[in-house]
Amino acid sequence: MEQNLFVYNTLTRTKEKFIAIDPPHVGMYVCGPTVYSDVHLGNCRTYISFDLIFRYLIHLGYKVRYVRNITDAGHLEGGAGDEGEDKISKKAKLAQLEPMEIAQKYTIGFHDVLQTLNVLPPSIEPTATGHIIEQIELVKVILEKGYAYEVNGSVYFDVEKYNKTQDYGILNRRKLDDLINNTRDLGGQDEKRGKLDFALWIKAKPEHLMKWPAPWSIGFPAWHLECSAMSNKYLGQHFDIHGGGIDLMPTHHTNEIAQNVAACDKNPANYWVHTNMLTVNGQKMSKSLGNSFLPQELFTGQNSILNKAYSPMTVRFFMMQAHYRSTLDFGNEAMEASEKGFKRLMNSFTLMDSLIASGSNEVEIEPLLQRCYDAMNDDFNSPVLIAELFEASRIINSVNDGKLKIDSNNLALLKQLMRSFILDVLGLKNEQADDEDLPKVMDMIVDLRSEAKNNRDYATSDKIRDGLQKIGFQLKDSKEGTAWSKI
Repeated sequence: MEQNLFVYNTLTRTKEKFIAIDPPHVGMYVCGPTVYSDVHLGNCRTYISFDLIFRYLIHLGYKVRYVRNITDAGHLEGGAGDEGEDKISKKAKLAQLEPMEIAQKYTIGFHDVLQTLNVLPPSIEPTATGHIIEQIELVKVILEKGYAYEVNGSVYFDVEKYNKTQDYGILNRRKLDDLINNTRDLGGQDEKRGKLDFALWIKAKPEHLMKWPAPWSIGFPAWHLECSAMSNKYLGQHFDIHGGGIDLMPTHHTNEIAQNVAACDKNPANYWVHTNMLTVNGQKMSKSLGNSFLPQELFTGQNSILNKAYSPMTVRFFMMQAHYRSTLDFGNEAMEASEKGFKRLMNSFTLMDSLIASGSNEVEIEPLLQRCYDAMNDDFNSPVLIAELFEASRIINSVNDGKLKIDSNNLALLKQLMRSFILDVLGLKNEQADDEDLPKVMDMIVDLRSEAKNNRDYATSDKIRDGLQKIGFQLKDSKEGTAWSKI
């Protein structure tokens, strides 16, 4: 079946038919994490969403070069990215470690979490520190084109000069005067010609830990520049899709476009794709409100927000039940409903292999298959896809109960549909497919713990409970006894 994919483009605020620049090849760049702390759930939502997009493009037959960077230098604490202290250097000083130890630790943690959530690795994962030369060369080009200026060893992008011939607010839809009036004074403002000017290269203070020699000073590249240099290197000056969280759109991605147009005379990407934010019980997730928690705290249940632990695939399924452009709200009722729904879907997926075709047929699968494609072709609409998969689940259960007859051709198509969209596109794994002896082993361990508790050997009882939790199993005590579940 030939498919027409439509993608919502933040640049135009419309859904547009996806036309690759060089089919079947597709270039996609997604802004990766700044590795100075544990990856948070908002990050996970963004990378799961782009994993869905990556998987579906592959499913459609595209050869995707997916580039997702690691920011391991140059991201300063201020919102514009060019004032304050370097986030990684600050963490390194506090921990009395080398900055690269901090970057390594949190990069590994980032990969571990994404692997747990079954997120495919990108084709290329470049680091900012590995591309200093490319960033220096890009600054040189922007200076030569007249869109930047050097002051005391730092180089700044001249936004007002750029806006005379280009539309600086083309992505964020803001007029320059409004942006200037709403911009607070920032660090280094005395060096800048205009309030909106942003750094390309920053002269390092003596105490700054991460710095490199450049024609203007010993310093370091600014955050916005890194993504422009790395996307240019691996995808070229003009590629198909650029993505990230919606919080990056107003400034970071706006500045990326300005840098690329200034240097290369073209917008770097045809389609700008942005994921929306996470909330908890209707409130924005933030540390200051005390309602934020890490993925591992979600998997173990060790958080103050939710009543229980949820498996990684339940979390992935929950995130897929909301469209990537809509706000996603964490809450007990929503998570419990997702867990039940995921188990119901995977129960039918497991049951599917035991179905036997009949000679007669009472169901046609091809229209259902097309509706699955229609959902994904409508800007990767995973909630509608999941609704169609529940219809497939209903058919499986009806065939199994003898209420519906299906012939061999439709049964084969039904199995193909379920495997393609559940495993390949949604990236869900069947967590029920565990070792058949596991329940017997777990029951024996639970009995041993109960014996220890009855003998008032609470140290051993706690040791068993805590040890099981570390390897992914949770025990829950009640009046009826102790139940176990896989985290």
